[in-house]
Amino acid sequence: MTNPYAEWFEQLRAEYSEQLGSMPLPDGLPEHLRQLIQNRDEDAIQFMIKLAWQFGAQVGYAAGSRAGGEQVSVVRPSASVQA
Repeated sequence: MTNPYAEWFEQLRAEYSEQLGSMPLPDGLPEHLRQLIQNRDEDAIQFMIKLAWQFGAQVGYAAGSRAGGEQVSVVRPSASVQA
């Protein structure tokens, strides 16, 4: 049985790996992710992926809405998050 998400991910990786390979991550993030993997902290890794997915969806929605001429208000969490 094939996993459509895995196939889509591999397609994206093939298309964009060269561009994204040179993109730096914030200081400490690669080490933190490596530690999560070593600790097998699947909950934390899934939470990181969910955040990235949500942020990407918000950016995509905002860009699409702007292209259509609509005003977009993005709801931000009340707690401050520093990237």
